[in-house]
Amino acid sequence: MPVQAQDAVQVSQFSGEPVPRFVSLRFSAVHGRQGPSLDHDILWRYEAEGMPMLILRETHGWRRVRDKDGDEVWIQARMLSERRTAVTIQDTPLQRKPNADARAKALIKAGVVLELDACTNGWCAVKAGKRDGWIEELHLWGTRTSTDGV
Repeated sequence: MPVQAQDAVQVSQFSGEPVPRFVSLRFSAVHGRQGPSLDHDILWRYEAEGMPMLILRETHGWRRVRDKDGDEVWIQARMLSERRTAVTIQDTPLQRKPNADARAKALIKAGVVLELDACTNGWCAVKAGKRDGWIEELHLWGTRTSTDGV
């Protein structure tokens, strides 16, 4: 997904990837630490494989990330995946088409992690388990670095 032109995007000297950018948790249990080493205290234990995280900074082997609640921690780079996901910020319908008047396939509860395909014109193509469809982008966190906390 393209990052908006007005965003302050830099290329990391550590990964060669743009920062900020979204990634997701690779495992179902990941520690978020106070600093970029195993010597630093654990601040959070994330238990949601696929949860999107916004990378803010990088060092060798570590990433400073922000979660959907605005908390910032350091996570080992190997604990993160480039797989794109988003999380619902409120209960929202999964639409058959990218249109608010389209028939809903399901109601997706707040806090559900979805596989993210692409977003266009305010709608995102997503997959929730075996169901796929469209959700309005404003009901998701993890789609835009320009509006999701940077």
